[in-house]
Amino acid sequence: MNASPAFELFSLFEGEKKIKAPDACLFTSNKEDHALGNIIRSQLLKAPQVLFADYKVPHALQHKTLIHLLRELALLEERVRLAIKDKQEGIE
Repeated sequence: MNASPAFELFSLFEGEKKIKAPDACLFTSNKEDHALGNIIRSQLLKAPQVLFADYKVPHALQHKTLIHLLRELALLEERVRLAIKDKQEGIE
């Protein structure tokens, strides 16, 4: 079989660097589920500066939502605050 050893799929060899995105961020929202994650993701994607936004719930028994965000500029936290504020105003 010509398959590479499994460790080569995740090991960095000498001279290889891990790719890091300086404009990426991960927010954790406790005591929430898919509903909030989807609402915030939808609101974030409306902003032209947001390149990527997604969420996940790590496990059905864990009540927390992880929100991933990739943006052109480093004002990530402010963008999430605005998304939440915009949605709150739309609900009221």
